[in-house]
Amino acid sequence: MYIAMNRFKIKPGHEQEFIEIWKNRDSHLNEVAGFISFNLLQGEPGEEYTLMSSHAVWQDRASFDGWLTSDAFKKAHASAGGKNRKDIYIGPPSFEGFEAVL
Repeated sequence: MYIAMNRFKIKPGHEQEFIEIWKNRDSHLNEVAGFISFNLLQGEPGEEYTLMSSHAVWQDRASFDGWLTSDAFKKAHASAGGKNRKDIYIGPPSFEGFEAVL
């Protein structure tokens, strides 16, 4: 199993806006072999930001790598540079990948 996470620092007061962006996007994840599940996680709000994380579970690293080069990935991220309200973020997302060892 492989877990892929992107951590986002969201400006205070914009958490629900961020959640709505994710709720209303068409991720196309179900189109890719090896995809298991997805969750959007919210940490405790802080003075400077609230930590949010996308959490995708894949059958293995090869499945995740397949997602990165798939047409589904291109479709899901086609508007990433567009009207995604970049003013709600503090910096770019930070990726973390994990192989399950137990």
